[in-house]
Amino acid sequence: MADRRVLTGISSTAWEHPADRAALQTLRSLPGFDEVVRKVAGFFGERGVRQLFLANAVRVGPRQRPKLDGIYTDVLSTLDFTGERPELYVSQTPFVNAMAVGFDRPFIVIYSGMISETDEGQQRTVLAHEVGHIMSGHTTYSTIAIILLTIGLRNLPILAGVALLPFQLALLEWYRKAEFSADRAGLLGVQDPETALRLSLRMAGGSPRGDEENLEEFLVQAEEYEANTGAMDLVWKVINTAFRDHPFATVRAAELNRWIKSGEYQRIVDGDYPRRGDEKTRPLGEDYADAAGYYGGEWRSAVDSVSGMFNRARDAFDSALRGNGK
Repeated sequence: MADRRVLTGISSTAWEHPADRAALQTLRSLPGFDEVVRKVAGFFGERGVRQLFLANAVRVGPRQRPKLDGIYTDVLSTLDFTGERPELYVSQTPFVNAMAVGFDRPFIVIYSGMISETDEGQQRTVLAHEVGHIMSGHTTYSTIAIILLTIGLRNLPILAGVALLPFQLALLEWYRKAEFSADRAGLLGVQDPETALRLSLRMAGGSPRGDEENLEEFLVQAEEYEANTGAMDLVWKVINTAFRDHPFATVRAAELNRWIKSGEYQRIVDGDYPRRGDEKTRPLGEDYADAAGYYGGEWRSAVDSVSGMFNRARDAFDSALRGNGK
């Protein structure tokens, strides 16, 4: 798609989902949260995280995977990325995934499984998604979440004696909401709604390998999942997602499709978006109110339950820290 609009000076607030902002603000308010972040970041350090991929992945550049490097360069230009160019690595990993990681100098890793299952437009969407994470300042927290899932915070001696379950639940709840924001950035990077929506279809079922795939049927499937709002359905949704770092693919597609239908995506592409430097700090209550309004009446109870979960997590975490003499 050669006529993508360069979104000059765009602020990350243009694509940030209100539930992402609310979850992150609440996460930061957990007693002891800053201490956990400082200890984990200090223990691993920027160099330790980067060395892992420098040693066992392919760093992309003009002379290494130049086609992918060209797509990446175009994405950075489209989102008007400023500052030091984040390094891009390809890791020989069969899973359909990518990530933006790091503390002071974040970088992007795209798995070989993602590349083999997607076309060029979808790869552009993935890279814009990860650039969106970086521009939104997500990477410190998402890196800690990745460490949590791969190593386990309980296995870190620096956090011995800290009750971590409330922290883990709150961190992963935010991580899932942050994906909604980054999905919007991915769409803005590719500026082709069908391509962006088809990415979720590919992530759910892989390449059709010569068979046919139907995006409309996938969106119907997403609606069917969301329509299951009985008491036990909601219980199973909580159980199935509590320790996931990403929302289910159908949920992501439905959420992105709602944003497209709201007209907000088109307004941004037409040039109506907040610019960097014009952002205003918003009270937490406003973000929760926006999230409830965005989801509509049938989703407000879900947003309320998320708010309640964070309040319970904060109380439990505070109690645990006091009990440990922190």
